Amino acid sequence: MVAALVTSCTSAQVPDAGQTRAPTLPAETTATAAPCSNATVIRTWSLQRRAATVVVVPVLNFNVAGAADELREGAGGVLFLGNAPAPTDLAARLASVHALVMADEEGGGIQRLAPLVSNVPWPRDMAASMTPTQVQAMATRIGRQMRAAGVDVDLAPVLDVDARPGPSETNPDGSRSFSGDAATVGRYGAAFLRGLRAAGVTPVVKHFPGLGGSVGNTDVTSATTTAQLGPFRSAIAAGASAVMVANAAVKGVTSFPATLSHAVMTTMLRGQLAFHGLIVTDSLSAGAVQHVVSSLPEAVVRALVAGADLTLFGSTLTPSSTQHLAPAAVLRTFNQIVAGIESAVHDGRLPQSRLDAAAGAVMTAEHANLCQR
Repeated sequence: MVAALVTSCTSAQVPDAGQTRAPTLPAETTATAAPCSNATVIRTWSLQRRAATVVVVPVLNFNVAGAADELREGAGGVLFLGNAPAPTDLAARLASVHALVMADEEGGGIQRLAPLVSNVPWPRDMAASMTPTQVQAMATRIGRQMRAAGVDVDLAPVLDVDARPGPSETNPDGSRSFSGDAATVGRYGAAFLRGLRAAGVTPVVKHFPGLGGSVGNTDVTSATTTAQLGPFRSAIAAGASAVMVANAAVKGVTSFPATLSHAVMTTMLRGQLAFHGLIVTDSLSAGAVQHVVSSLPEAVVRALVAGADLTLFGSTLTPSSTQHLAPAAVLRTFNQIVAGIESAVHDGRLPQSRLDAAAGAVMTAEHANLCQR
């Protein structure tokens, strides 16, 4: 509310030339500042920091120190890759990291944190030999082990519907899928994510809108899939707060990778499924993406414009990508991505409001209260 002091002057009250006019008083403003929130704090950040927040840094073989520069610049997370045993002091290495710490702990051949986290079966074997209640208890156990190691995000469970052999170059799922039956995938996927959540670990369900039936592994080549939304609906109903989007094109929806598609991420996931959590891309270094974009920074910008909140790169672990995971190479790529995001905001291709919303979603996933930092 603004109150102003107003003086009314008739012709008889107009001062003579020799008189001194009373000074004009400024309006008094009683409006209060907006209360502090993550959104108001993010708007005070530099554009560079906002851009850094929506990028995850790949870390090979637990070299956390190698990502120190990116974390100082405000990277939104780190993702552990590689097959080296997890060091016993991993939690101490991560003690000062204020970002999401991610690993793939799906089961079977996709487990990154041994020996700190117990070995568990492939998801298909879980569904064949365990009840959903047993899977939930197992996921709680490995989730507690992850938390003890300093890792708070699991890029699992896989909700793709697939009964074929694999994983392989022709099928990215295979035994990573709980079943070829959508209802079974929904039950076991929801049980797995409930177990992780009970341990304080954020599950990232994947690969929306489903990779089951795709021919070709998107890490190395283009592929097309058919949307199978049932398991994702079950996961959202069970409390899923993060979804990873596939790099496959989707029949009847988009001819581009889903990670670059507004129709998939905004219309389908946000609108049709009413999902309000964090949207994470699969690796934008994947062959399926690089076939249709001019550069990795351009892929990141297109993903953000389409509705993604957090972007991954360099995480396919193909021979050609692994050589680019040395710390100096990762830092160079990270800086190029951040600069590309800044440029896209400046030239209007990426609305600043969209970037701010993505950064806010990352902070929510981190359970950050920026007003207390």
